[in-house]
Amino acid sequence: MATSKEFRRIALSLEGTGEAPHFDRTAFKVARNYATLAADGLTANLKFTPDEQAFKCMMAPQAFAPVPNAWGRQGWTTIRLEAVDIAELRDALETAWRGARHKRTSKKTQCTN
Repeated sequence: MATSKEFRRIALSLEGTGEAPHFDRTAFKVARNYATLAADGLTANLKFTPDEQAFKCMMAPQAFAPVPNAWGRQGWTTIRLEAVDIAELRDALETAWRGARHKRTSKKTQCTN
């Protein structure tokens, strides 16, 4: 069973991660937010790709569920901390962190002749 203290420790151990308030939650960010921790410390939201989200939810439905709105369709996934062990928590945080390390840009490459 993981705790919010372990969540914070693991998240902050990932290279470049910072912590900041985010509405009623605490956000963890590299190039962009990849995780938020609920104020009560019982759940967190992690940003996965839709495929990563589907896999996590299929493999551990007691622990992972899509956020129930448009955010969920973008890959944001709620994790119940008491339903995962430390290894599962680390894997989930590292997956979200890898996806957020390099901020995607929508700039188009322009060619000049």
